[in-house]
Amino acid sequence: MSSAPPRIIELVETFDRNIETYHSQQYNETKLRREFIDPFFEELGWDVSNKQGYAPTYRDVIHEDAIKIGTATKAPDYGFCIGGVRKFFLEAKKPSINIGGDPHPAYQLRRYAWSAKLPVSILTDFEEFAVYDCQTRPKQTDGTSAARIMFLTYKDYIDKWDKIADIFSKEAVLKGSFDKFAISAKAKRGTTTVDKEFLAELEKWRADLARIIALRNITLSAHEINFAVQRTIDRIIFLRMCEDRGIEHYGQLQAISNGSRTYPRLCEVFERADEKYNSGLFYFHKERGRPEDPDELTLNLTIDDAPLGYILHSLYYPLCPYEFSVLPVEILGNVYEQFLGSVIQVSRGRRTKVEPKPEVKKAGGIYYTPDYIVDYIVKNTVGKLCENKTPKDISKLKILDPACGSGSFLLGAYTYLLNYHRDWYVENDTKKYTKQIYQGRGGLWFLTITEKKKILLNNIFGVDIDSSAVEVTKLSLLLKVLEGESQETLPYRERALPDLGNNIKCGNSLIGTDFFGNPDIDSSDDELQQKINAFDWKEQFPEIFKQGGFDTVIGNPPYIPIETMGTGEKKYYQNHHVELQRKYDSSVVFILAMLAKLKPSGYLGFISSVAWQTGENFSKLREHLFDKAGVVSLVNLPFDVFRNAYVDTGVYILSRMQRDSYGIYRFPKKEQICDLSNIEYVNIPRDMVLAPDYKIVLEPKAHTMLSRFSGDFFSPLGEFTISTQGLAGNRFEQKDTQERKTWYPFFAKGQVHRYSLQPIS
Repeated sequence: MSSAPPRIIELVETFDRNIETYHSQQYNETKLRREFIDPFFEELGWDVSNKQGYAPTYRDVIHEDAIKIGTATKAPDYGFCIGGVRKFFLEAKKPSINIGGDPHPAYQLRRYAWSAKLPVSILTDFEEFAVYDCQTRPKQTDGTSAARIMFLTYKDYIDKWDKIADIFSKEAVLKGSFDKFAISAKAKRGTTTVDKEFLAELEKWRADLARIIALRNITLSAHEINFAVQRTIDRIIFLRMCEDRGIEHYGQLQAISNGSRTYPRLCEVFERADEKYNSGLFYFHKERGRPEDPDELTLNLTIDDAPLGYILHSLYYPLCPYEFSVLPVEILGNVYEQFLGSVIQVSRGRRTKVEPKPEVKKAGGIYYTPDYIVDYIVKNTVGKLCENKTPKDISKLKILDPACGSGSFLLGAYTYLLNYHRDWYVENDTKKYTKQIYQGRGGLWFLTITEKKKILLNNIFGVDIDSSAVEVTKLSLLLKVLEGESQETLPYRERALPDLGNNIKCGNSLIGTDFFGNPDIDSSDDELQQKINAFDWKEQFPEIFKQGGFDTVIGNPPYIPIETMGTGEKKYYQNHHVELQRKYDSSVVFILAMLAKLKPSGYLGFISSVAWQTGENFSKLREHLFDKAGVVSLVNLPFDVFRNAYVDTGVYILSRMQRDSYGIYRFPKKEQICDLSNIEYVNIPRDMVLAPDYKIVLEPKAHTMLSRFSGDFFSPLGEFTISTQGLAGNRFEQKDTQERKTWYPFFAKGQVHRYSLQPIS
């Protein structure tokens, strides 16, 4: 007996009876989608036509209008989503196209999915149903079977319906069966994600451009070479992404790659972009009212035709595997986070070398924050502040990332605000808010670009000590503004983008200009001035501090240990934060410094090391958090959230206002899937956290049990032993007034039993 639904059986029989008609050129893709593909996936539980009336963010299926650029289609036909997160693409072709024999449709689909970092996607004309592993880099020379992991014909649908439903039904995706299939289908060889490939590409471009610019422009300093290389790459990526989105003329950069005077002709495009976008990315001539100085360096560079021409040419089909129309800005941020960890050094003979930055070495590397953690922190800070608010109310909210890096947290916050505003306008009165929203492709509602710019300028603020990071954050946010736009939707008679010079600033979030008021500090030392990069918050954000500060601070602050800090920095931190004790890292300083920047009603959401929760040298910090501020929630994460970081991390939400209790959740250390969407917190009364150490209670039952123990029942281990950082051979050292060192074993989990102890032999 077949388990296929009657509607599927009917679709198969109808297709079989009329197959010659469907093979004709007159039977187009639109008819196929409406008559076969839509009902096929409705039987798999997907609300293809949004009958439930979900807001655009939460629709099951996104139908992309095909944007024709040249001969290529620049959007996949379907995006299947859960909770606004894409799970797989489906590319539809009319039955007259032989998808089992023509390699082009498969290459097109794989470019889409690989660029969007989706592990698996589908190519179908209903007659054939091909599933591809999209974790391998697509190549134009690949045949139709390359990376194909399932192939069915319409005659298989009835007998193999259970197999199809077990992977691609909405229920299967919700229960994790789709993810398990994607993991099991992952190619064992040749798998490389789009962010790793794109990072390798950018690093090659940087090395090539640095070498040429250093040799051909001998008066430039290392700092100027870094600036010139970074800006050139940023501008090229921005324009290329705009091309694939239909905002710029497709192929303009490719045309420049042919012939001579490549860089002067590229600069002409840059200057036109300055007139069009008003972005600091293209700012060459002084304008009144703009907070930053224009770039008077890069238009005068000398760059050889060949290396620059190759970069431009490699960004286009068929050499380029990237599909920029679907490449998420968030993935670009992931790439740049790693890219920014290195700097160009110039040695004698104008030789260039790219090396890790000193601060990156100190911190042990750069670890990009996973999207699900960004989403959790944004939801529990920005989301809490937006609850039941109107757009007018929200316009007053000020959101800060004080170590913004490539902008992932600010991008997450901005995306949340864009979705909230659009849904609010749709739910309240679409006819009333025609200046804020419009109805576009597929009947979906979109915010106007004017409204998106307004939200960005009103709400989003960032600081970073690294000027390159500041520029990348701006780039990410500006690309987000242009997401979904086309040449037709850009504003007429005004420049398309905002200048973010007043929103995203360069400076040291932890050290103010009073650092150089110390007589022990040489304020005339230019190198020290540049390294410290002191930042005056009230001078840089005067209006915000007139209103009492920021409403929320979010981010992933650097974890630089005290051992690698300069003497002046340590003294400065300790003079400004009495809560700091013997040993700490910079993330703790960020907690204290940023709580002081919050309004009393504000929230702070960070991810960092969890050492401050229980470490003996953080008791004053915990006292501050529980007596003068408030702990909202703590989530301790599995050990390997940041691959190779070797640090226990957690996400925590703090506030300026004292609270009666806090919520806590601890993931098992070896948890494989870290799902933060449905956490059930253990709620713990604040009065369980007592002086003098203010130890954070992780489990109320355990705390109650320990409180019953008295000195007659047992003596604390600390009365007999000394534990230092690092243990030798699973032993503790006995305290001894005669300076004798005697070692005794200690017992860990799995060695203590009800009636016996099992020491390690």
